[in-house]
Amino acid sequence: MSSMFKPKDWKNLPPRKALSATEIVSGLAQLDGWKLTGDGADVAIEKTFTFANYFETIAFVSALAMVAHTQDHHPDLSVHYNRCVVRFNTHDVNGLSITDFDCARQADALVASPAA
Repeated sequence: MSSMFKPKDWKNLPPRKALSATEIVSGLAQLDGWKLTGDGADVAIEKTFTFANYFETIAFVSALAMVAHTQDHHPDLSVHYNRCVVRFNTHDVNGLSITDFDCARQADALVASPAA
């Protein structure tokens, strides 16, 4: 059975590249609440999302799993009763790529308040 949710096919796209320090700082400036963690090949961007209860936390994790699958870019998650720590990095570039920032924006969009 094939999935109706197709992951991104990286074979047909330009290879990802590691971002420079300047590009990382610029990317972080455009994100709310994300921070830089780790160093070297383990550098990542990370954010803690807080929820009212376990159900909301797991609903977020499920929605984020859909984003991760379609982007074929999977974060490290630390799931707790009322919060989820999300950590993105790009292993194949030994650092951060634009994909990490794209996925961070999509994670933020999952919890964004609707425009008034």
